[in-house]
Amino acid sequence: MIIRRDSYLEHLKRLRFKGGVKIITGVRRCGKTFLLFNLYRDHLLDTGVPEDHILTFALDSIENKPLRDAKKLYDEVCARVKDESEYYVLVDEIQLALDFVDFVNGLSNMKNVDLYITGSNSKFLSSDIVTEFRGRGTEIRVRPLSFSEYLSATRGDERKAWREYLTYGGLPATVGLPEEDKIQYLTELVNVVYIRDIVERKRIQMPDILETVFEILSSAVGSLTNPNRVTNILKDHKVKVEDNTVTNYIAYLEDAFLFEKSKRFDLKGNNYIDTPSKYYAVDLGLRNAELGFRQNEYSHLMENAVYNELRSRGYNVDVGIIGIRDYINGTREYKQLEIDFVANKGGERIYIQSAYNIDDPDKKNQELRPFLKVNDAFMKIILVADDVPPHLTKEGIRIMNVLDFMKDPESLRTI
Repeated sequence: MIIRRDSYLEHLKRLRFKGGVKIITGVRRCGKTFLLFNLYRDHLLDTGVPEDHILTFALDSIENKPLRDAKKLYDEVCARVKDESEYYVLVDEIQLALDFVDFVNGLSNMKNVDLYITGSNSKFLSSDIVTEFRGRGTEIRVRPLSFSEYLSATRGDERKAWREYLTYGGLPATVGLPEEDKIQYLTELVNVVYIRDIVERKRIQMPDILETVFEILSSAVGSLTNPNRVTNILKDHKVKVEDNTVTNYIAYLEDAFLFEKSKRFDLKGNNYIDTPSKYYAVDLGLRNAELGFRQNEYSHLMENAVYNELRSRGYNVDVGIIGIRDYINGTREYKQLEIDFVANKGGERIYIQSAYNIDDPDKKNQELRPFLKVNDAFMKIILVADDVPPHLTKEGIRIMNVLDFMKDPESLRTI
């Protein structure tokens, strides 16, 4: 089954012989290799690039093991670039090449070579890329399947697909698997691939603590937290650990693309509040596997899915904070109202609340109130699980069913 990844493919098309080396990153098994070696290679062939001008190297295959020496890989490319016409070099699992930075820098000096590389978490994390290739390449972050991509592959009942998506996530290999096989696949990925990658790369001395931090963040998706709170939870369970260790372990999980942090932004003060923040799982299937598929609270999973969808559409996403003075038990006190998502892209801004339902008038007012305190004209939306058509409240707030939002990448343009 071919699952189209059109947004990423279009990005690669726009960067053809532009933007330096194209560095394709993302959580393990999210489809980076298929995007590059299948979808993009087919595009190059369709546009007339000769097959012998597309040089592909999968360094994790046994036949290419000798090319894991960066100098030998470089010499092989040079030997196959026989003229001044355009060549495309696609290298998968570049981190397997010793001194791969030298290889990348060497090919970057060849004007008729367009270089594309992918790398796995174990030795090719986002922090490495920022350090090694600053200003000389373009990072393309590939994410697990969006719900619209997942739905296009399942072609089934969208509500059933939605429930599966919230439970088993969007890693392409899970599509079409029986439930038991999905659980086994995701559980093995967590235990055998992701945790082991970090342990080996960072030489973790306490892998059990790393996995516990993973579990705590998984359990707390969408809740305010920070390293100190995680440390306190560990101490409550009689686990002695230093704050800086927990800070490092959280950073490692972020670098491995397993979690993303959404910082709080003071909408009145126009500044970030460093701590606490919210953490969201990049793939809900991995999050649920870490928890043994035990904690499937719909409202939390829905919020996490909405966050991932906004990120896949290219938005930067913050938690909105609005300070107000309110009367509490007859006393005027300061309190903070929260907007789940403040999504920014260029000059565009959208405010979004994620709510399971707003049938209760008090719940509806709770979701509406922060919006009414924001004094600007940007779009404001409440996403609900209720099966309702998109409509406006009397205050001009848009109400929209979450499935209508998730299944159409252009949904924000059509309401």
